Amino acid sequence: MSGLPRITLELRDRSYDIEVGVESLGRIGECLAPILKGKKIALITDPVVEPLYGARVRESLTGAGFSVSQVIVPAGEKHKNLGELERVHEELASARIERSSTLIALGGGVIGDLTGFAAASFLRGIDVVQVPTTLLAQVDSSIGGKTGVNLRAGKNLVGAFHQPRFVLADVGTLASLPVRELRAGIAEVVKYGVILSPKLFELLENEAESILNLDRDILADVVHQCAAAKARVVMEDEREGGLRAILNFGHTLGHAVEAMTEYSRFLHGEAVAIGMVFAARLSAARHGFPAPDVARMAALLKRFGLPITIPEELDRADLARAVETDKKRQSDRVKFVCVEAIGRTRFELLSTNEIEDSLRAT
Repeated sequence: MSGLPRITLELRDRSYDIEVGVESLGRIGECLAPILKGKKIALITDPVVEPLYGARVRESLTGAGFSVSQVIVPAGEKHKNLGELERVHEELASARIERSSTLIALGGGVIGDLTGFAAASFLRGIDVVQVPTTLLAQVDSSIGGKTGVNLRAGKNLVGAFHQPRFVLADVGTLASLPVRELRAGIAEVVKYGVILSPKLFELLENEAESILNLDRDILADVVHQCAAAKARVVMEDEREGGLRAILNFGHTLGHAVEAMTEYSRFLHGEAVAIGMVFAARLSAARHGFPAPDVARMAALLKRFGLPITIPEELDRADLARAVETDKKRQSDRVKFVCVEAIGRTRFELLSTNEIEDSLRAT
């Protein structure tokens, strides 16, 4: 354990705790025994994560008196789709999962999103527990109840808000991440610093090498700060009616870059890094975000080995149209998250033509 206090995300009868620990996967059964209403669990994971952590989690759960079945989902963003969701539903039915049962998502953001939506939709809604094993999922996607799958038309266009019953983030699992996956997760961490916390941004600048070298104390502190920040935002705006939209900083363009490269060239965090630098430059042009801070942000992302430029071969008009499919669209305009200063944001509504002009200027 890291000794960090649990974070409680207060949402009346849907409140839950987030625990950030070190080598804490073996405690999952102990953590869940007091809070789950049934003893039947379906553990949903992928072929990469299962050999690493599946046995440890199952042993902890069975030791706490739970009955565990398992569903394996192919790894990768391209499998986060309606067809795979249907297959998961069929396997849950075969395992006789009941309304008192719980799904556990063991893996990264794809597993978390797909499992969360499966829980939201199976038997009209059952409990889900998030056990994220990637940095991106630990600091962002496992918290807040946004679940969903992709369509050919865009990312996460089908989904539901479905809060978990518990989140356990074990930073010990980050040691098994490929370096590229770790770096991609750091993009979401930088996002929190830019939009909410100058203190966190400075910590990242000062401890970049320690983070990349997997210093567990620093990683636990960083994940805890991000999780606490995400919890505060969700408590104020659960369904993204206002403040929560700031968490989309960099994502509006990032999702379009992912879609245009068929989810095969960039990891999510890499696309978000590109989107954040674009949003920062847009903010500088329209709202006076200081040029030195644009440079600081770009330099920090580069130190973490992340891309910061839009590929030249992506046609700017096509990219602008891809942005237009974003879920944050309002009538004929798209809501962009911009920054006025590190730690302070604002929204900008842009037309497709304005987006294309801005893309050509960067």
